[in-house]
Amino acid sequence: MAADARLTSATLVAALRRRVTAEGGFATVVVRGDDISGVILVQALERGRFTGLFERVPNLDGNYALMPCGPAPEDGAEALDQYIARRRRSDPDLWIIELDIPNAERFAAETIC
Repeated sequence: MAADARLTSATLVAALRRRVTAEGGFATVVVRGDDISGVILVQALERGRFTGLFERVPNLDGNYALMPCGPAPEDGAEALDQYIARRRRSDPDLWIIELDIPNAERFAAETIC
């Protein structure tokens, strides 16, 4: 693979879904974005309780990191819904994937970063 080649967003999301499911968790695509280069947001849940929202972002060394974004879990569902609506208006190519598994952030970071 060429040094500048990278996996598509669709491939990364599919791999994450398979990995979470294989570990006994639940993963679903809430919003399907651009297959090639859509930004990926991960809604982390544990036993149905929202624990955080994370975005896959490029870092300075040319790789990717998973960074917290959006409202804190204690801000409630309405704040999360409003944040996601704003993000979708400004970026229609955005992916949103929901993971319900302990340590969802770790699973996502290990798979898509």
